[in-house]
Amino acid sequence: MKQKLLIITPPFTQLNTPYPATAYIKGFLNTINVESVQADFGIEVILKLFSKKGLQDIFQAGALKYKVHELSDNSKRITALQNEYIKTIDSVIAFLQGKNPTLALQICQEDYLPEASRFAQLEELDWAFGTMGTQDKAKHLATLYLEDISDYIVECVDANFGFSRYAERLGRSANSFDELYDALHQPYTYIDKVLFSILKERIETVQPTFFLISVPFPGNLYSAFRSAQWVKANYPEIKISMGGGFPNTELRSLSDARVFEFIDFITLDDGEAPIEELISAVTSSAVEKLYKRTFLLENGQVVYKNNSTKPDYKQAQVGTPDYSDLLLESYISVIEIVNPMHRMWSDGRWNKLTMAHGCYWGKCTFCDISLDYIKIYEPVAANLLCDRMEEMMEKTGQNGFHYVDEAAPPALMRSLALEILRRNLSVTWWTNIRFEKSFTADLCLLLKASGCIAVSGGLEVASDRLLKLIDKGVTVEQVANVTKNFTEAGIMVHSYLMYGYPTQTIQETVDSLEMVRQLFEVGVLQSGFWHQFAMTAHSPVGLDPDAFGVIPVAPALKGLENGLFANNDVDFKDSTGIDHEKFSFGLKKSLFNFMHGICFDYELQDWFDFKIPKTKIPRNFIENALAKEAVLTIKPTAKIVWLGGKPQVENFTKSKKGTTWEMMRLTFHDKKESFDVQTSKKEGEWLLEVFDKIAVSNNKVYTFLELKNDFESQLEDFELFWYSKPIHVLRSYGLLTL
Repeated sequence: MKQKLLIITPPFTQLNTPYPATAYIKGFLNTINVESVQADFGIEVILKLFSKKGLQDIFQAGALKYKVHELSDNSKRITALQNEYIKTIDSVIAFLQGKNPTLALQICQEDYLPEASRFAQLEELDWAFGTMGTQDKAKHLATLYLEDISDYIVECVDANFGFSRYAERLGRSANSFDELYDALHQPYTYIDKVLFSILKERIETVQPTFFLISVPFPGNLYSAFRSAQWVKANYPEIKISMGGGFPNTELRSLSDARVFEFIDFITLDDGEAPIEELISAVTSSAVEKLYKRTFLLENGQVVYKNNSTKPDYKQAQVGTPDYSDLLLESYISVIEIVNPMHRMWSDGRWNKLTMAHGCYWGKCTFCDISLDYIKIYEPVAANLLCDRMEEMMEKTGQNGFHYVDEAAPPALMRSLALEILRRNLSVTWWTNIRFEKSFTADLCLLLKASGCIAVSGGLEVASDRLLKLIDKGVTVEQVANVTKNFTEAGIMVHSYLMYGYPTQTIQETVDSLEMVRQLFEVGVLQSGFWHQFAMTAHSPVGLDPDAFGVIPVAPALKGLENGLFANNDVDFKDSTGIDHEKFSFGLKKSLFNFMHGICFDYELQDWFDFKIPKTKIPRNFIENALAKEAVLTIKPTAKIVWLGGKPQVENFTKSKKGTTWEMMRLTFHDKKESFDVQTSKKEGEWLLEVFDKIAVSNNKVYTFLELKNDFESQLEDFELFWYSKPIHVLRSYGLLTL
């Protein structure tokens, strides 16, 4: 029987753009001619809740559950203003979908939206609106308005609700399946019923034989099981499989048979080959069925089967992610907090792509480097990436791309940028990187010219001792210089920051904060986020805790006799005995201010309500690191690229003390201004020939040595010419050494 698949992302992940896993799988299924339909039930549930009819039902449900006097003051206020919420909700959602931009003017007058407790923070954020345009300010106010409604839903209708997660606590504390299993046997929640109404309609329309559920995060887990439970009860003939980021990291030692009351199969790691084998297995009459990295139930026991010899597909073979079926025009852009990078995550529609499977570095000791999604590194050719970008732009109408790599390889980023420029594509893109020295000033300029607008990377603990222990492969000084190169090219830089790494001392935490303060003060970082170190079972720290001075603490598992469910985050004690959690508020509050260019003159002690030691970092450490002279030597193999256009040429003569010689003036026009350079006529004629050869549109890329040999076949002393004033000017306007 021919199979038809329904692939879903259960609530909730993102409001502004679909999580890409289902699009990746659908793109692959297209290549093997398997029919599929995908859906993001997160956005569909949100749109059903946050509508005129949806709010009427929510307020009615809240009134049936609680008397007004039982509510908090905030929910009392929202209840009193319910008609204002019902009146405005459809217009606000349309505005956040980009369909009703003129509403921004009314929202910004601040007498249009009903306001509850979330608007109390506005006074503190008034100064931030000076840097925000009308549309941005209106998006932020509309986001606060939605969060007020969310607060009412949590208090009065469904305590598990959250815009980007649902019942996340059940996923995060899921060492045992007991609590989630109990929750799945409780009466359906309000959100469950909304989800089921959408699921029922989709199954009746699609009539799938196979139901695939992608679970990226703990906040999708409860809804995934609820969806599976409902399908099992109502359509028992449909086979159900789960995959995605959560199973890949958390369910690798799964042994609880109760899981398979809801789901038939759970696959691990890259999903393409396992799903293809599942499709074959459910239609095969063979006694010995073939599976790839798949959990299933046999004779009442959980078994893991990997008896297929089918190899995983190469990245060049998996097809272009296919976003058809998804409601791309219905996603809503929000601005939750005034953080430049967080704003990009939640605002605007991004096509998601991957430059390389896995991580080319693969050494960081806090990372799950033992798992295939990190361990197996496989880059995609730049021309194929550009093919996929063009195909996705044609299908989605969107030219924004978020490359979701663990760490995009610098050499591949360079090749991708050159290919984008050769094809004359107008795209916007951003990605995650390592702050390594390969990101020279010229490479950053090339990336910017190709449409790169932002990068995020891990500085982690801004301490050279700890960076070495982490095996990050960078130093703080190196990070400073790389972030400077990106910033000066006009590319925004976001840094992931970590505290509480094993053996980290209080002094190192304070010194790390001082490093971060200086990076923001000199202007080479624009965005950042502190998170506390978490030990995972599949990281080098989790696999060998003794080597890092940590002691794992076994969780007190209720129902251990029924077998383990999830296993990833590991509770531990640090040999230092330091309570790192107490630094959280001060680190985050100081960072919030640094991001907005203020409070650099505060003493570090001012951010904490307990005594901390003085920093040992010199106040001008970063400034001095950036002031060091760059090495001017150029490798013979360095690639030379010209981003500019052809110049206008004017020949003239120059005379001095009776001697006359021929000169050439080359006038260039870039997007902002015009400039010219003067050379001898012969040097100018050589340059004119070379501009055609090294133009970014040229498929062949010339090296420094090739240019040197070419120059010296006609003229003398290329190095003297290369370091002359005319070339120095051209270097400032797009003559790049890569």
